[in-house]
Amino acid sequence: MLTHLSIHHFTLVEHLELELEQGLTALTGETGAGKSLLLDALGMTLGDKADADKVRSGAERADISATFEVAKLPKARKWLKAQELEAESECILRRTISADGRSRAYINGQSATLSQLRALGELLIDIHSQHAHQSLLKKDHHRALIDHYGGHTSLYQAVKAAWREWQAYAEQLHKRQSNDAEISARVQLLRYQVEELDQLGLEENELEALEAEHRIQANAETVMATSYQLASLCQGEDQSLQDAINKGLQLLRDLPEKSEALLEAEQLLINAQIQVEEAARAIDHHIDSFDADPERLQWLDGRLDAIYQIARKHRISPQQLHELHQNLANELASLDGGEADLDLLAKQSTKAEAQYRQLAQELGQQRRQVALHLSKAINRQLQQLAMGNASVELCISEITPAATGLEEVEILVSTNPGQPHRPLGKVASGGELSRISLAIQVCIANKSTIPTLIFDEVDVGIGGATADIVGRLLRQLGKDGQVLCVTHLAQVASKAHQHLQVRKSVRKGASESTLIALQGEAKVEEIARMLGGVELTEQTRAHAKEMLTMVGS
Repeated sequence: MLTHLSIHHFTLVEHLELELEQGLTALTGETGAGKSLLLDALGMTLGDKADADKVRSGAERADISATFEVAKLPKARKWLKAQELEAESECILRRTISADGRSRAYINGQSATLSQLRALGELLIDIHSQHAHQSLLKKDHHRALIDHYGGHTSLYQAVKAAWREWQAYAEQLHKRQSNDAEISARVQLLRYQVEELDQLGLEENELEALEAEHRIQANAETVMATSYQLASLCQGEDQSLQDAINKGLQLLRDLPEKSEALLEAEQLLINAQIQVEEAARAIDHHIDSFDADPERLQWLDGRLDAIYQIARKHRISPQQLHELHQNLANELASLDGGEADLDLLAKQSTKAEAQYRQLAQELGQQRRQVALHLSKAINRQLQQLAMGNASVELCISEITPAATGLEEVEILVSTNPGQPHRPLGKVASGGELSRISLAIQVCIANKSTIPTLIFDEVDVGIGGATADIVGRLLRQLGKDGQVLCVTHLAQVASKAHQHLQVRKSVRKGASESTLIALQGEAKVEEIARMLGGVELTEQTRAHAKEMLTMVGS
C-alpha cells in the first residue's frame, strides 16, 4: 500500500510530507482548494504526462516521490526483480519535472522510463475516476469491465498476440497470392538472365586480365620489334649499353687517383652495369616466351565482345557484371519454388487462425460466465444505492474475429419493473449513470488484488441516504486494504478512518495549498462545513458529531 507521499514545489504546494495508513482516507476541502492535488502529484509518480505548468511558480523543478509497501505484493516484487529494480519491502517511485518541461523518473533510486512507471503503477494502485460513468456509454469499456472483473488479463493478451500472428501470416499470403502472376513472370525473366550469365561464366577480375592480354596480342608485331631493338641496345654486337658502361669503368679503374666525385661515379656505373644485365635478361625472357597467336587474339576479341554486349543489355559497365550475376542468382533462389512457399504460408496462416479461435473461444466462455456473476453483483449494489427497481444485464453477442476476441459486450439497463433492458445512454439519467458506475466500481474493487484503491469524486450526483450507503461501502472496502477518496459529501467523509483536509492560503503574496490530518473537533468542524456551508451552527456541529458517533470515530 501507499505509505508516504513527498511533494515539493508542485503547483500550489511548496513542501508536503504525508503519511498514509490502511483503511479509508477521505480527502476534502473547499472548492478550488486543490482536493485533486494529491492525486495529480501521485499521477506524476505513476507515469502521467509531465507539464511544466505543474512546477510551482519561481521554482526550478517539482519533485514528487511515493513510497509503497510491497512485501505482500508478489506480482509487484516479481516485476521489480525482472527489471533489476527490486527492493526488500519498500518501493519508491520518484519523478522530477523541471521548469522547462523536462522530466526524470526513478524506481528505487535507479533511472526508469515512463512506461516502467506505468507498468509498475498498475500493480500498486487502481484509480476510479469521477468521469467513469461517461466511459460506461462506450461498448469497448463494457468488455474491459468483464475482463478486469474476471481476471482475464493473461488470456486476453494471449488472444491479442494470436490475432496479430494470424493477421501477419494472412497478409503475407494475400500479398503472395495477389502478386503470384508478377512473381511468375519475374522468375522466368530471372531464369533467362541467370542462365545467360552462367553461360558467359565471367569470373571475378577476369575482365581486367582479358583486356590486358588483348592489348598485347593486338600489338604483337610492334612489341616484338621493339623488344629486339631493346635487346640489341642492351647487349648488341655494335656499341651497346653494356660496352659503353664497361668502357667507362675501365677508364675509371686506370686512373692513379680518384676524387670523391669520381668514386661515386664509379659506383653508380657498377650499379648501372648490374641493372642493364638484368634488363637484358628480362627482355630475352620476353622474346623467348612471347607467342604472337592470331587465333588467341581472335578468341579474345570474341570473349570481350560477348562481355561488352551483355553489359550493354543490362545497362551497366562490364566491371559490374560479376556482381549482377550474383544478385540475380540470389533473387531467383528466393523466389524460385514459389508454389512450395505459398503452400507453407497457407498452412501457417491456417494454423495461426486455429490457435486464435481456440484461445478466443476459451476467453468467450469465461466472459459469459463472468457476465452472469457481475450482473448479479451490480444489481445487489444497486439495491443498496436506492435503485431497487433497476436491473442491469451484460449482453454478449458474437462479432467477426478481432484482436479483442469474438464477442461484443454491452451493458443494458431497465430502470423500472416490466420495462425491457435497453442501452444505458437511452434509458439512464445522469444521476442514475453515476450510481450504476459506482456500483460497478465497487464490484470491480472487491475483486481487485491491487492494495490501494483511489476513488476520485465517484459520489458526484448522489446525496442523502444514498451518499450514506456509499460511505459505508467505501469504508467496507478499506477494511482489508487502503482506499483514498476525494469527496464533497459529509456522509462519505464521516465514514473515513483517516481524514485529510486541503486548505489554500496566501503566503508571501503566493497561493499555497496544504494538507492537514484532522482529528477530534477539527474533524467535526470540517464535517459540519460540508453539511452546512460557510456559516456553521450548533445544529450542523451536532449533526456532524452524530454522524461521526454512529460510525464509531
